[in-house]
Amino acid sequence: MNMKEDIRNIVNTIKLLGIDMIDNARGGYPGITLDAAPMMYVLFANHLNINPQDDKWLNRDRFVLSASHASALLYATLFLAGYNINLDDLVLYRRFNSKTPGFVSMDTPGIDYSGGPLGSGLATAVGMAMAEKYLKSLVGLKVKNQRLINHNVYCLVSDGDLQEGLAHEAAAIAGLYNLGNLIVLYDSNNITEDGRLEKSGKEDILKIFDACGWQVDFVKDGSNVNMIDKAIKRAKRVTNKPSIIEIRTLIGKDSYNQGTNLVHSRPLSSDDITNLRKILKNDLGKFEVKKEAMDKFRNIIKKRCSKRYKLWQEYYKAFKKKDVKEIQEMINFLERKDLGINFNASNFKIQATYQEDLRESNSKMMNIIAGRTNFFLGGSADMSSSCKTYLNREEAFTSKTYYGKNIRFGVRENAMGHIVNGLAAYGLLTYSSTHLRYLDFMKNALRSSATNNLPVVHIFTNDFLSDDGFEEQPLEQLGNLRSIVGLDVYRPGDIIEIIGVWDCILKEKHSSSLVISNEITHILAGTNALEVSKGAYIVRKETGKLEAVLLTCGRELTTSLIIANELEKQGIYLRVVSCVSQDLFDRQPAAYHKEILPEDTKVIVIEASNDLSWSKYTNYDFIIGIRKYQKNGSKKEVMMDLGFTKDLIKNKVLTLLGHNSTE
Repeated sequence: MNMKEDIRNIVNTIKLLGIDMIDNARGGYPGITLDAAPMMYVLFANHLNINPQDDKWLNRDRFVLSASHASALLYATLFLAGYNINLDDLVLYRRFNSKTPGFVSMDTPGIDYSGGPLGSGLATAVGMAMAEKYLKSLVGLKVKNQRLINHNVYCLVSDGDLQEGLAHEAAAIAGLYNLGNLIVLYDSNNITEDGRLEKSGKEDILKIFDACGWQVDFVKDGSNVNMIDKAIKRAKRVTNKPSIIEIRTLIGKDSYNQGTNLVHSRPLSSDDITNLRKILKNDLGKFEVKKEAMDKFRNIIKKRCSKRYKLWQEYYKAFKKKDVKEIQEMINFLERKDLGINFNASNFKIQATYQEDLRESNSKMMNIIAGRTNFFLGGSADMSSSCKTYLNREEAFTSKTYYGKNIRFGVRENAMGHIVNGLAAYGLLTYSSTHLRYLDFMKNALRSSATNNLPVVHIFTNDFLSDDGFEEQPLEQLGNLRSIVGLDVYRPGDIIEIIGVWDCILKEKHSSSLVISNEITHILAGTNALEVSKGAYIVRKETGKLEAVLLTCGRELTTSLIIANELEKQGIYLRVVSCVSQDLFDRQPAAYHKEILPEDTKVIVIEASNDLSWSKYTNYDFIIGIRKYQKNGSKKEVMMDLGFTKDLIKNKVLTLLGHNSTE
C-alpha cells in the first residue's frame, strides 16, 4: 500500500466516522464533514504541533472550529489522532452529557474553544493569537531567544462564518496587529442553508481580507492534500501578517446530493451511506475502523511532534530554574493561572472628602490592578476616554509592543467581546468596555464567556440617561445583562463598593460584568467593601420599628439613602439594602436572605431600569423603575417626565406604604 492509499484511507475513515455519528444521532452536518476532511487530515498530520496524550501542553498550537456545525468532523479527527475520545464517545454524539455535544465544548479533550454562532470562532481565534503574542512578548522582555511561548493559532471557517459582519470586524483587527501566528482555512463550498452563496452575496472574500492586511492564498481543489499542504506551508512562512487560505470544496462530496444545500444539514439516507462506502472503498460496518489507518495517522503525528514536545519539556524544566521574579511569576501563571495580585479590599483608605465620577474611581482600581500583575489587559470599543478604562501607566498593544496592555478595538463591540474571550482562554484576566446602551452588540460574546467560565470583565458605563435622547438610553439593558446565566453582574454605588467588586472579581476569576455610573458620587455612609461578596447587605439600619426595606443599587443607592433619612424625620423607619449583585446574593443561604429582607416586611425596589428580575424579591407593584423611553430635554425635565426625581420617588414610596404623599 503506497502513501497515497494510506492518506486516502485516513481521510475516508474521518469522513465515514463523521457520517456514522450524524446518522446515529439523526442530526448534524454531513456536507462539511465530507468536503473538509482532507484539510483536517493535512492540518493534524503535517502542521499542528500537538501531543494528543497531553492535550493541555502549554505551547501546543491551538485550533478553533469557527464552522462549529462541523463538530462530527472534528471529533472523528480527534479520535483518530489519539486524543482521549473513544468510539463509544462517537456513538454518543449529541447525546445527553456526552463528550461529543452538537457544538464542540472546551470540556472535551483536544478542544481549545467551545463552538458558538457563526463568525464568533474566528474572532475568538484572533484573541487567542493576540494572547500568544502578548505572552511571548512578556517572556521575551526577560529572556532572549525564548522558546517557552512560540506557537500558531489555526481556525476553520465556512461561507456562513464570513457572511457575518463579526468576521470582518475581527479580520480588520487581526490585520491591524499583524498577527502572523494566525492561519485561517476557509472551506469555500459556495453553499449556505438556503442554497447557493451567490443568491445572498457576491463579495470577493480574499480581496476583503487582503485589504485588511492579510496574506491571502487559494487552493482550487479541496480534495488535493498536497495543494492544501503547500498552501499552509506558505502561510507559515509569512510572519508579519495573518493568513487566510480559501480552499474550494464540493459540499457533501460523493453523496447523492453533493454540491447542494440538501446535504448541508440533513443526515444522509441509508442508501446514500451505503453508496458512499462503495465510492470510498470502505466495506466495514458502522463505527468500524481500519486499525492500520488509525495507527498510521497516530504515528505520523507522533513522529513529527514528539521530538519537538520532548525538547520543549527539557527547555521548560531548565526555564523554571531561572531565579528571576518575572520568570517565576510567569511559571505560576502558566501552571496555576495565578495572577499574582496582592489585592485586599480592607487595605484601601479613602478620604472622607472623596467625591468624583464613578468611572474615575473604577479607573483608579483598574490601574492599581494593572500595576500589580502582568496578566491583566483589555480595551474599549473606541470609548476608553468616555469609559475611563485606559491603563494610564501601560503601553498600547501594537505590532511593535505586543506586551502592551491597552488594546484599541475601534468601533467594533462585537469583535471586542469575542476577542477578549480568546485572550481569557489562555487564562489572562481581560476586560472590554463600552456604554451600556451597546450591550446588544456583545450579547453572544458575553454568553460565550459565561458558558465557558472565562476570566473576563465586561465593563459598561453610562447606565442611566443620555444627553442624546432615547436612542442612547439603556432602559432595558440591565435586565438583558442580568438574564445571561453564569455572568455575575455588579452595579456598585460608590468607590467603596467598587473596591469590593474588584476584590470579588479577582478572587472568583470567572465571567462578570461591571456596570458603572457616569455621575459624581461621594462616599456613602454605611457602604462596606467586604460585604459586597454577599451580593446584598444592609447599608442603613432602621432606627425604629421597621416599616419597609428599600432594595437598590448603583446610583440609586444615594437617592434611597436620602429618602430614608428624610422619611425617618416623619417617623417612618426604613432599611436600605445595597444589592450590588443579584447573582452573588442569590447564592447566599436562605437564612441570610431573611436576615436582611425580613419576612412579612414590604420590600420596595428602586432602580432606573425596567428590569423585572427584581420581582423575585418583591411584588411587581413595589418596583419603582422606569417604564418608558426618555424625551429630549434638560436632565431635570427628563427626570420629571420619567417620574424619577428624588421627590417623586419618595412620594411613590409613601403611597406604597399607605402614607400621604408630600405633593
